[in-house]
Amino acid sequence: MDATSFIIQFHLILILLICCNTSTNLAMAANNSSTNFSTAILIRVDQSGQGDFKKIQDAIDAVPSNNTELFFIWVKPGTYREKIVVPADKPFITLSGTEASNTIITSSEGGDITESPTVTVLASDFVARYLTIQNLFGTSGKAVALKVKGDRGAFYSCRIQSYQDTLLDDSGRHYYNNCYIEGAVDFIFGSAASLYERCHIHSVAAGAITAQGRETPLENSGFTFLGCKITGTGGNTSLGRPWGSYSRVVFAYTFMANIIQPEGWNDWGDSTKQSTSYYGEYKCYGPGANRSKRVVWSRSLSNEDAAPFLTKNMIGGRSWLRPTPTHFKRSGSTNIVTSAGEN
Repeated sequence: MDATSFIIQFHLILILLICCNTSTNLAMAANNSSTNFSTAILIRVDQSGQGDFKKIQDAIDAVPSNNTELFFIWVKPGTYREKIVVPADKPFITLSGTEASNTIITSSEGGDITESPTVTVLASDFVARYLTIQNLFGTSGKAVALKVKGDRGAFYSCRIQSYQDTLLDDSGRHYYNNCYIEGAVDFIFGSAASLYERCHIHSVAAGAITAQGRETPLENSGFTFLGCKITGTGGNTSLGRPWGSYSRVVFAYTFMANIIQPEGWNDWGDSTKQSTSYYGEYKCYGPGANRSKRVVWSRSLSNEDAAPFLTKNMIGGRSWLRPTPTHFKRSGSTNIVTSAGEN
């Protein structure tokens, strides 16, 4: 690819990234760091051989350990049949497609929540954009599509799909914006502190949407769904059940289709967790949001109760969520490509 073609194509992706995230970026800031958040080193992944690598994992492997610069891995459209691991010693990586519908990372391994994930993120300060991450193992057991264990992880406009245990939101602070998450059994689970904002949650069979794993009242973890939409094809779906004794999940301003069972929540056969779990709803709507038959140990939150869950404060997001870079350079080069196509 010649320089002119590269600049033209990259200009297009910059416009897409910046336009789709302008409102989000205005609220984001990254401070107390020596990292330059406006400039990233660009690595291109293209199965046709026109990029720097043909495989996503090879691009991740090329990032130096303990890097302090941003690395922007641009994944060209295609179906990438590989399992991805972002190691703990490789922070500040952005993995980005142009559209989730045509940039797909897929595998089909099941049986173990640690070994099965299609994508495993162990690093801190990771960002994913415009990707489909799926596990096609099927309905016969556990099969994780995405595991997030690093701190300060953000996902924008991604599609995350499996059946049982789709998203292992394991630990750390995470932010999901405008993502589509599909599954049936405990398909958003783990012990992270996570905010899901304007996400589409889709249940494909009877089961539980969440299985949050908070174990003590001292842990600042839990899942908040803010301004989301719940749909599905299978009825008798619960909003959550307690994987941890002090499981904490809140739904606010969320549309709930009629797939949600009237009771709303499930104690997983252990009544002792009814007094320790924190399950709340606030100003939700739709046929599945009727609380008249909810379990008595769930909460209809007051304005005061809900206030801590309606901002990014629970995940400390305003101190670490970062804007999309506007300047790009190639590894080992001082030449910079900007959104105006300048060098």
